[in-house]
Amino acid sequence: MKKLHFALAVAGALTGAAHAQSAIEIYGVADMGLVRETGDVGSSDAVGNKMVSGAQSGTRLGFKGTEDLGNGIKALFVLETGIAADKGGFNQGNVAFARQSFVGMQGEAGTLTLGRQYTPYFLTLSGIADPFAAGMAGAAQNLMSSTGIRMNNTIKYASPLINNFSGEVAYGFSEPSGSESTRQISANINYKMQPLNVGLAYHRTNNAANSDKSESILLAANWDFGVAKVFAAFANNEGLTNLDSRDFLIGATVPFGAHTFIASYINKDGRNAASGASAEQWALGYTYKLSKRTNLYAAYGYINNDGTTYTVGNNSELGSGNKALNLGVRHLF
Repeated sequence: MKKLHFALAVAGALTGAAHAQSAIEIYGVADMGLVRETGDVGSSDAVGNKMVSGAQSGTRLGFKGTEDLGNGIKALFVLETGIAADKGGFNQGNVAFARQSFVGMQGEAGTLTLGRQYTPYFLTLSGIADPFAAGMAGAAQNLMSSTGIRMNNTIKYASPLINNFSGEVAYGFSEPSGSESTRQISANINYKMQPLNVGLAYHRTNNAANSDKSESILLAANWDFGVAKVFAAFANNEGLTNLDSRDFLIGATVPFGAHTFIASYINKDGRNAASGASAEQWALGYTYKLSKRTNLYAAYGYINNDGTTYTVGNNSELGSGNKALNLGVRHLF
């Protein structure tokens, strides 16, 4: 009997050790906003009020985990679905786990992941360039190329932080197998040493017929003065069918206790006849922290189209007018 008790105790200890080496986390965002869109875009006149799931940050439910494999190596995974909470469905084209779904390995030499993932280019745009962090009516991707935000069938390597430098490189395999069409390559390199944060990013996408490509290069930076953080970015885009443009952004966030005020200006300059004329976006935003995980938000965006048809969207939707007002609440869990 004593031997049985001892065996059970050892088995319990080993089971506890195994569980201690693995960790799974459930996380998410619940974001609901009211949106009013107005203004002429082309031949249409957009006037309407609607409810949006994820105007500031896309509403989502995610699962992520790691397992310690020893020798400083971990296995990891992320499965994240976008939720259209206003109607009980999914965002990202009503596809489950379309926000992120990947598995990989992490060690001292960096992290290697495979699956559907954010492009390094978009991470630089949203994380370094844009004071609105790609959300609300001031989202930078309203005018600036976002390169599709995510890549399917992707293998990505992310380096560790070395002397304040880090970087990522991603390759999106074309499908069907053996075809060069829709192939994507994206990369960035970042330097961060408070109060400065600088990023340089590149993205290239082949068209479906492999007869043309689009390329974007983005240089972005922000400087945290404490009383305010200032943002600036420049992008050069060579688009499909010669749709070339240059983008310039400047903006700021001003925190004051629980309040944060946001402002940005973006200029898109068409570089040839095919790309059309220019457009400008002005945006103002405001957030108020009710707690560490819950905040209220408001934003207004306006686009001046000069021969173009850009619309004021947000994190979840493209929008239908050149003016938009957002009011909402966001909760993180």
